[in-house]
Amino acid sequence: MLTHISIVNFAIIERLDLELSGGMTVLTGETGAGKSIMIDAIGLALGDRADAGVVRHGAARAEIALTLDASRPAVGAWLAEHDLETDEECILRRVITAEGRSRATINGSPVTLALLRELGALLVDIHGQHAHQSLRGGAAQRALLDDFGELTEQADAVRTAHAALTKAEAALTAIREGDQNRQARIDLLTFQVGELRELALEPDEIPRLDAELSQLGHADQLKAAAQQAIHNLYEQEDSLYQQIGGEQARLEQAAPLDARFSEPAELLQNALIQIEEAVSRLRELDATLESNPERLAEVETRIGRIHDLARKHRVEPNQLFDAAAAMEAELAELAGPENDLETLEQQVRELTDRYDELASALRTRRQAAASELNRLITASMQELGMEGGRFEARITPCEPGIRKAHGAEDIVFMVSANPGQPLQPITRVASGGELSRISLAIQLAASARTRVATMIFDEVDSGVGGAVAEVVGRQLQRLGQDTQVFCVTHLPQVAACGHHHLRVAKTKSSDSTHTSVEPLTETQRIEEIARMLGGASLTDKTRGHAEEMLRNSRPDQ
Repeated sequence: MLTHISIVNFAIIERLDLELSGGMTVLTGETGAGKSIMIDAIGLALGDRADAGVVRHGAARAEIALTLDASRPAVGAWLAEHDLETDEECILRRVITAEGRSRATINGSPVTLALLRELGALLVDIHGQHAHQSLRGGAAQRALLDDFGELTEQADAVRTAHAALTKAEAALTAIREGDQNRQARIDLLTFQVGELRELALEPDEIPRLDAELSQLGHADQLKAAAQQAIHNLYEQEDSLYQQIGGEQARLEQAAPLDARFSEPAELLQNALIQIEEAVSRLRELDATLESNPERLAEVETRIGRIHDLARKHRVEPNQLFDAAAAMEAELAELAGPENDLETLEQQVRELTDRYDELASALRTRRQAAASELNRLITASMQELGMEGGRFEARITPCEPGIRKAHGAEDIVFMVSANPGQPLQPITRVASGGELSRISLAIQLAASARTRVATMIFDEVDSGVGGAVAEVVGRQLQRLGQDTQVFCVTHLPQVAACGHHHLRVAKTKSSDSTHTSVEPLTETQRIEEIARMLGGASLTDKTRGHAEEMLRNSRPDQ
């Protein structure tokens, strides 16, 4: 329930603070006073889109804050799920700057407009004065029926199943249409991958083969180099090792006489150690360097085969391994179960069965909801001056094999406003007054199952008057017994039925315009309803009529 609203610098409202109560609250005022501006502000606080034009002229920003009772379990659960502070009150705040920027908070925490709208849908339901226009669309009619029957989840499940089926059917069609080319590609890849698998190339094999080929091709030359180095460094009578050793010994003998000889002696000692290590490595190499014509031929053949396949696939030899992996992946994708004709056909059959099962269950539930909605709206039409009128949410199954995202049936709202007239689609209703009353009957019937605590009706009673207007007021008054109801109205019969009454007034000065909203006392209500009845010139008779209307509109009357 909406308990408080604060508006600052919004349109022609400079500042507004209102404490609000349960029951039915009516908002009245002169034409052009801005009765719907407060409703627009509430819509913005609930996540409607805004632009800089809503900011009062000369102000830096507009601010709207709503305080609502958050004690309902669904609201508390939503706040907890989104890690927002939970309490018995929930505060929604929206700020729009003169530059067009917007920000929103819930209980002081910044949120996106999507989250604001999501929470707002659990708290407040707004019926605009042009609601009858939206009912001309088939999607709006279907959504109203699903919402009335609490079938949104089932409808979403059908929509999801339809999307999966559509995707699978498209894949199957593509496979069937391109199956010949696809099979040719699979055959080619199978042969090519077979060749490469037979080659069994390893990731780093090419540089290893090149190194081995160089060794095998120059084995005699390398062996001679190793042996000659061993001989000169270590084995001959006047080897480098012996020469350095002699010089190192002389420097070491001179070191006690002059300490500066110690470092060169130490460096030569290290050189002797390095020569010994080099000779050891050369002997190991000498042991491995043997001429091997058979292995040389194998390596040359292996390298030749690799180069032949690289040329065949138009890549460098060092790119052949990656090319083989890419062909393996393409073959796996083309030959995989998701592209297998029989597998896809089975998948389509299973998804079709799934869709048909869900759609059939949804249709059954829609038919039950439509039966109840038909009864409620038809009854409401009798009270709204359309005696003998009928309403039918007609559900027509699609032709066999036709499956749509919203289900396997079409839904059309059919009406007959007068006895003896055949039912016809609501889009063909000629009279604007009749269409408005039918729309109101639909909204009131749908509201009977509302899951929100606050409902707002913005001049939905346009096009009705007289005794019908009193019926509208009574119906909204009854709705207000269980739900908080706000009604912007220009009808005195409806205004008299409110539990509370707010008057919207606009004042002008030489350089500005202001809108104010004030709660009315009983005496002020008489004056306001008398104004609605009689215009600017009020008489005692008009006031008496207004007082009588208020007295007769009490819930206990």
